[in-house]
Formats: sequence, C-alpha cells, structure tokens
Amino acid sequence: MTYSGVLLPSTRRALLHRIAVAQTEGRAPSLVAAVQRDGGIAWSGARSCVDGHDPDGDTQFRIGSITKTFTAVLVMRLRDEGLLDLDDPLEKHLPGTGVGQVTVFQLLGHSGGLGAETPAPWWERTPGDVHPELADVLGERPLIHPSGHGHHYSNPGYTLLGSLVEKVRGDSWTEVLRRELLEPLGMNRTTPQAHAPHAGGWAVHPWADVMLPEPAEDLGLMAPAGQLWSTTTDLLRFAGFLAQGDERVLRGSSVAEMRVPAAPPETGDWSGTYGLGLQAVRRGTRTLIGHSGSLPGFLATLLFSVEDDVAAVVLSNATSGPLTGTVAADLLEIVADAEPRIPAPWRPLPEVDQELLALTGPWYWGTQVHGVKLLADGDLEFQPLRGAGRAARFRARSDGTWTGLNGYYAGETLRIVRAADGTVDHLELASFVFTREPYDRSTAIPGGVDEGGWRGLAT
Repeated sequence: MTYSGVLLPSTRRALLHRIAVAQTEGRAPSLVAAVQRDGGIAWSGARSCVDGHDPDGDTQFRIGSITKTFTAVLVMRLRDEGLLDLDDPLEKHLPGTGVGQVTVFQLLGHSGGLGAETPAPWWERTPGDVHPELADVLGERPLIHPSGHGHHYSNPGYTLLGSLVEKVRGDSWTEVLRRELLEPLGMNRTTPQAHAPHAGGWAVHPWADVMLPEPAEDLGLMAPAGQLWSTTTDLLRFAGFLAQGDERVLRGSSVAEMRVPAAPPETGDWSGTYGLGLQAVRRGTRTLIGHSGSLPGFLATLLFSVEDDVAAVVLSNATSGPLTGTVAADLLEIVADAEPRIPAPWRPLPEVDQELLALTGPWYWGTQVHGVKLLADGDLEFQPLRGAGRAARFRARSDGTWTGLNGYYAGETLRIVRAADGTVDHLELASFVFTREPYDRSTAIPGGVDEGGWRGLAT
C-alpha cells in the first residue's frame, strides 16, 4: 500500500479549526497556513476579516527574523567553501567593527554577547538610513555579556553576518541571497521588497476591534536580520531544504550541523535552544526545528520535524495577537499524531561486509553489556542492552577508525584492536575497553583481572 499524500477529512477539519480559532482569538486581519508531508504540500488554509479575500500560498507576508536562517545558510556556504572557519574571529574577515573578537560561530548562535537591539530609534519602524553604518547599529556599548558564555538573542549580530557575507563575496547581501539560495531552490516569491499579491501590515487595538496600518520600511543594514517577504509555499520548500539539504546550496551534513544547539539557553528559558540560525523547540518527545519572525504588522513561524517529515508554516498580518509559533507546532502535531509517517519497507543490505558483520553483537565494558549493530548505510550503532547508558552512532574513517556522531561519544574515536592472527581482540572507545566476554582475561584489561576468576559466595 502506498501513501497518496491526501490527508483524511478529520485531519483537514482539525487543521482548519485550529487556524480559525487562532484568527478569531488572535484578532488577526488575516492568517494563512500550510502543512508539508513527504515532500509535498498536504494541506493549506486561510482566514480573513474580509469575505472573499483569504490569502493563499502565493500571497507574500513579511517574515521578520526567519530571514536570519537564510543569512545563516549563506555563512555556512562560505565555511563549506573554505573561505572562513566558524571559529574565526570576525576581525579576520570584517575588520574595524569594534567587536572583532566575537567568532562567526558565536554570531550564528547568538552567544557573542551582543545586545538584542540597536540604539534608538526603533529600527523595525524607521528607515534603514537612520542607522547608516555598523557603528550606528552596534552603538556605544555593543557587548553587554561575555562572549561565548551563553545565548542572548541579537539582531545586530545578524547585521554583522550579513556584512560578513558581503565582504567575503564582494557583492550585496540581497544579490548573494538571490543567486546562491533563492534561485537554486526555486523560491521565486521570496524577495527583499513586497511584490503583489501581498498582505498589508496592521496593528489591532488591544482594547477595541479597530485597526491601524503599519509602515513597511526598508531596513538597510539590518536587512539580514529581518527584511524578507515570503509565502507559505516558498517557506515549505525552504523547510524541506533545511531538513534534507540540497547539494546546489548546502549539503545535508551542514544543515544538520545548523540544527545542533550552539549554546546554553538564557537563564529561565528552558523551552528551547538555538543552533546556527535555527531555533529548536521541545514538545513532549518531539523536537521541532525552525524559526519565528515578527515585524510591525506581521507575525510568522516555520517549524519542521525531521523524524516525522512534516513541516508547518503560519503567517499573519498583525503586529501582535495570534501565537503563530504555537499554531504552527499544533498544526504539525495534528498531522504527525493523526496520520503518523508510514516507514519504508525493511530490506536486507545489498551486500555483506564480513569484517563489519564480525563486529556485531554483544560487547562488554566491564560487566555492562552493549550491542553493536550494522546499519544499512554502513554506520555502526552502539547501544546499551540493559538499563540506561551511553548510546551512539559511529561512522567509518579512511584510517580504519570510527568517529562518534552523537551523544556522549560525539567526535570520539572507536578503534578495532586486532590480535596477532588478525582476529578482533577488543574495541577501544576513548579510554574504555570493550571485550566479547565480561572482564575477558585474554585481553589487556586496564588494571588486570583477578587470577581467581569469577566466584560464588562460598568461595
């Protein structure tokens, strides 16, 4: 049986009900949402205060700080091309900022210690030429926390990253973005300026059902932190890229790197973490990745679950009101819970590597038993077989060793130690020795094994 891509009527109704409640309770002039599953748009819906004028998947909304994820992808491309290293200080590539000791990695993950906002006036509601130079964006006291000590969200930090892209590429941020990301991914409705059809931004009075139009300013130097306009269709395409990668833009391992938490969260905020241009939110047992955004007149959220292969986008043209982050997470979970992903059929490996097959099965660290499993892609899975313990996945290196990919053993080296006759004697993982039998006396166990061997109570 194959999956048709069509959601059940009950699922579609639940999705529509969720956005209807969000638009009504949030008093949003309009709200549009869409859900992607298995690489295709599975559902879309909208609500509007004007009958017959519901936005659709081609209607642009301003997406605010979701723009930061686009900027982060451009920086990661520079890293992958060898033009910079994430541990490079900013000064190496963009001198004269006054915060040159902050690293590229710290700027991407908001751990550089920079302030959250620019000096007055309010940059989101004023023309970009009010802050014409980086010094005007950073202010007299750009560092308000020690660099590298924790997460503190910074809009000026992404202005610096946009300027870094321009400096290294020798071209404008908007042109680099168009050429290297938007065009290859076919995101033709994602633009720095609004192109019809697009929503207008509105503020809704907090104590009365009346509205006020919001200005849509060009943000100038702050553009890499929040300038873009986009659609649900384009953003779902972007979500698919962020989940899987695309060799034309950024390989899968690099987008996976962006999803890894880069710094501890700010004190008191334990609901989520931040990677390299991506937010991570924990909902029960599910990790949702993406970004939220807001500018005067607009709210936006993009979220996806790699494990469920489901993504959701919610866009609204209100300064405040609808909780787009909560709604996007709810839409994603409605689909993932009501119609869980159907796994691909199990198939045996196309061929057998006898040496790898010989590594599988139980191994003992002292008396603790672990199982080694050979996976379809050639990786090894290392898993405790009794109780809690340190599980990890390992990938082969050209020198015959293996590197840990996750958990406690991420980056650690697993070595296969052979006896004189070429058979596998034991495994070395960091300083630990794993043997085929608990405390195998024939193997070089650190500290040795008691000559009396195993014994009962009476001996």
